[in-house]
This record gives sequence, C-alpha cells and structure tokens, in this order.
Amino acid sequence: MKHKIKKIHFIGIGGVGMSGIAEVLHNLGYIVSGSDAGQSYNTDRLISLGIRVAIGHAAENVQDVDVIVASTAIDKSNPEIVYGIANRIPIVPRAQMLAELMRFKYGIAIAGTHGKTTTTSLAAEVLKECKLDPTFVIGGKLATTGSNAKLGTGEYLVAEAD
Repeated sequence: MKHKIKKIHFIGIGGVGMSGIAEVLHNLGYIVSGSDAGQSYNTDRLISLGIRVAIGHAAENVQDVDVIVASTAIDKSNPEIVYGIANRIPIVPRAQMLAELMRFKYGIAIAGTHGKTTTTSLAAEVLKECKLDPTFVIGGKLATTGSNAKLGTGEYLVAEAD
C-alpha cells in the first residue's frame, strides 16, 4: 500500500470509524484529506493534526488524490464519488482500508452486535498496560488518550469491526 499511493481522501471523514483510520494513515506519513457534510469534534480534531478537511462535498476535493475511501453512508451520487468513477480513481470502502492497515500488524478485530466499543477499548488498554503499545481504531473516544485512534509502535492493531 505505501509504495503505490500517497494521497488518500476520506468521504465522510467525520465519522468515528473513518476519522480513526484517517488519523492512523496520517501518522504513517500519508497525505490524508477528507470531507464531511458537517463540522464535528472529529473534523476539528483531524484539522488540528494537520489533515485538510472540507465541510461539504465537491469534485474539487478529490482532483489530486490517489485513492478515495468512502463510508457506507455515502450515496453513489456524491460529487466526489462521481468524479472518482469518471476519472478512474480507486474507491474503496472503509472496511477494506481498515483491512489494509491490519496487514502490517497482528490484527485483533472485535465484531458483534453489542459491546464492540467497550470490548475493543478494553483490549487496547490491556495491551497498553502490558507495554505492547498497540495501534487502535475504536468506535468511541478513549478517556485515557482523548482519541478513538492511535498509531502505536507495537506489533498489534486492535480494531472495532462492523
């Protein structure tokens, strides 16, 4: 992944799952940008990290990107999706980008119908307490880090899966 693409755009970047993946990729050195329908805590946090975030969707947002990551909540008529298709920019779902991240570490994915965020948070905290410094992407903000994502130096990646 790192050798083929450099600029990654997230449509729906303010979503909790999307913002976490965007943050980890940004910390890995990718040029990350994104757009969302509205401003939120997550968009403000990403901007504070140096990620370019557009409020509103427009074809101009994706004219210079290598790949587009789209939330499942994004309609195919979204102008960024339309531009991406017309210009043969690869469009990947959030789950696929998360899977790509997990290729580089020992992945622990937490799935289910109830308790995913709590269980994922606990798993990340246990690994952290064991001095294993995990990377994590969680569907909620951890009180200990103030974030829903972190690029750790350890061998593990803990993710909340759909």
